[in-house]
This record gives sequence, C-alpha cells and structure tokens, in this order.
Amino acid sequence: MSGTDVITFGCRLNAYESEAIRARAAEAGLADAVIVNTCAVTAEAVRQSRQEIRRLARSYPDRRIIVTGCAAQTEPETYAAMTEVDLVLGNHEKLESKSYANFGERVRVNDIMSVKETASQLVDSFDGKSRAFLQVQNGCDHRCTFCIIPYGRGNSRCVGAGAVIAEARRLVANGFPEIVLTGVDLTSYGGDLPGKPTLGVLVRKILKLVPELRRLRLSSIDSIEVDAELMKAIAEEERLMPHFHLSVQSGDDMILKRMKRRHTRAHTIRFCEEVRRLRPGAAFGADLIAGFPTETDEMFKNTLQLVDDAGLSLLHVFPFSPRKGTPAARMPQVPRAVAKERAARLRIKGEAALALRLTELVGSEQTVLTEKPGLGRTPCFTSTCFDGDAVAGSFRRVRITGAASDHLTADVLS
Repeated sequence: MSGTDVITFGCRLNAYESEAIRARAAEAGLADAVIVNTCAVTAEAVRQSRQEIRRLARSYPDRRIIVTGCAAQTEPETYAAMTEVDLVLGNHEKLESKSYANFGERVRVNDIMSVKETASQLVDSFDGKSRAFLQVQNGCDHRCTFCIIPYGRGNSRCVGAGAVIAEARRLVANGFPEIVLTGVDLTSYGGDLPGKPTLGVLVRKILKLVPELRRLRLSSIDSIEVDAELMKAIAEEERLMPHFHLSVQSGDDMILKRMKRRHTRAHTIRFCEEVRRLRPGAAFGADLIAGFPTETDEMFKNTLQLVDDAGLSLLHVFPFSPRKGTPAARMPQVPRAVAKERAARLRIKGEAALALRLTELVGSEQTVLTEKPGLGRTPCFTSTCFDGDAVAGSFRRVRITGAASDHLTADVLS
C-alpha cells in the first residue's frame, strides 16, 4: 500500500464515490494517506470500519488516516474520539478536492440536509473492473423506521440527464461495456428535476443516446416506485439487463407497516410475476431483515415463504441492527440471538433458491461479460467459469454445462 488509498465499506454507491474520492484527493495533491469510506447501515458496519482503522494505524504508522462516508456523517464523534484518525469528513465534504488540501480543522461534517444538489462526479475509470458505476441519485425522502441512511445522505436529489449521458459516453469511450446506475433511492429519480423525469425515461435516453453501450444495469430498486416507462424498457430493451435487486426487507405485512414501507407482500409477488411475464428468465435479488422488532415466528415464516412465492434467488440478509435515533430502536426488540438464528435460516433458504435457479440454467446458452480470464457474468449477473484467456471487458457466447452452489460452469461457443 503506497500513495493514497481508499478503503470502501458498504454499497455500490459508496464504491462509485470512492473512485470520485480518489480523483478529488489526487487533484488536491494528497499523498501518503489512507481514506476510509464508511457505511452506517448497521452497527456491525461501523464496528468493522473502526476495526479496520485500528489495523491500518498499526500497519502503516507513518500514513495519515482520513475517515468519511455515511458513518462519519451520522456519528462523527465516534471517529473523532479515535486517536488513529487525522481527519473526519462528511458525505458532502468528501467529494470536494479542497477537503484534502489541509488538515487544520480535524472534523468537517456539515448538515447533510442542507445539500440541495448532487453533481456528476466525472468518474472516468474503475481500476480492474469490466463494469462501471454511474451515480444518478443521492439521498432519500422516505423515513423507514429502521433506516439511518437519510441522516447520512440527506434528502433525495438527482443528476440531470444531460450530465448522466455525458458521463456514460465517457465511460464507454474508456472501455467499459457495462454501466450500473446507482443511487440511494434509485427509483425516485427525477423528483427534484425540471419536468420530473422518471427513471424509466432516463434509462430509455441512455440506451438511445449511447448506442455503443452494450449493457445497462440497475442497482437496488424500490418496486413500488417503478414507473410505466421503466416497465416498457424491461420488456423492450435487450441491453437493460434482466437482474433486479429489490428493497423488500420483509415478507410480512404487519412488519412492513411497522417498518413504514410502502409496499405489501402481495405487491412484491405481483411485481416479480409481471417482470417475468415481460422478460422471461429475469432474476430477482432482495434485501431482507430478520428479527425486526415485534417479529414473531409466524411473521418470520412469511418472509421465508416469500422467497418461494416471489421467486427470489440472490438474497442480502441482515439480522436487525438497532440504529440510535431511529424509531425502530425504541420498539420492543427481538433477542439478538433469535435475530441471528432467523438470519441464518433465511440465508440457507437463499442458498437453496440460488442452487435451484443455477440448475435450471444448465444446457442454456448465455452471453458472458468477462471480468478476468476464465470468469464472467451472465445477463442475470450469475458468476460463470469457462476455459480460455478472454480479457476483462470482452464478451463470450457460452453453453452452460454445470452448476455449483454459487456459480455456473460453461463451454465457450464463440
């Protein structure tokens, strides 16, 4: 490790912003530093970031440590109290090159709710990756009872379509055949822009105006917000990849109500059924929380059953983690051991669902985007191993010959 390095925790949006941080730090001439871009979604994520900071301080005692990201925004005092930390930056400050030009004021974290715009960060490269992330939205206007993220990211704000398309063109010109649109609440795109364009409108514009882009993906979406134009794009645009990761959280209607979610169990099932009708073979992932306050065994079983009923196969499972300042932290808690046990059962359910889906793909032909020699991803984002020396960013037509627990094997056709 040398120069200035960025350590990333959390979501795809953080991964995108870490590239912007690297660029802004370089513009400021920062050297011999480590920047830790934190996540605040769970208490465990905060614990891991603190553990990593202590490890970095021991391993690189001569390098300065800068901490930023959502956890630095929501609890700057936690990191300010660490003697290993030289500078704490908020989520707005981390994207300004001037923040890295001096270390005079040790904690610089302003009110994120006062930020009204999200600027395109002009991230033109992602080291060692065949796909690039493109931030089009930040923040969230909703207040789910378990979620601390709006207090780390602020209210929803979006990047105009013109800037998005210009950046997409730059990324394609720099050799990225696939782009992933990212945001905190991606499907709320356009609500603060003139004319209130929707995510579906943006997707259509990108695919029309950047014809050389081979693949476009969406990061996590909220199905209740999906607009009619996006549904048309799912049906008609082959370059929009048929893998959809849903912010589901629970399969029980009472728990969803207590979470202050806006969808029901039935809505999730109907959405998945409709997408499959429009795009046969589509794959669905989901974020799911086990052990939310007041969750009974029967309520949890509804979440387990939702995996089958909605056809979910790529699960991100979290045992509930109370976050200070959120309404859910004040609700009657499920014992931590019970929440962890339920999360383990849900993960086992997800592993079985993924194995079944992979088995169903054996014998099919797929176009794989190579990530490194012998490894790539199908349109549904399934990891696929194949023989050959294809370089990252190239495509191969393959026939699926086998399925392991979490990946496919294939023979190259062309």
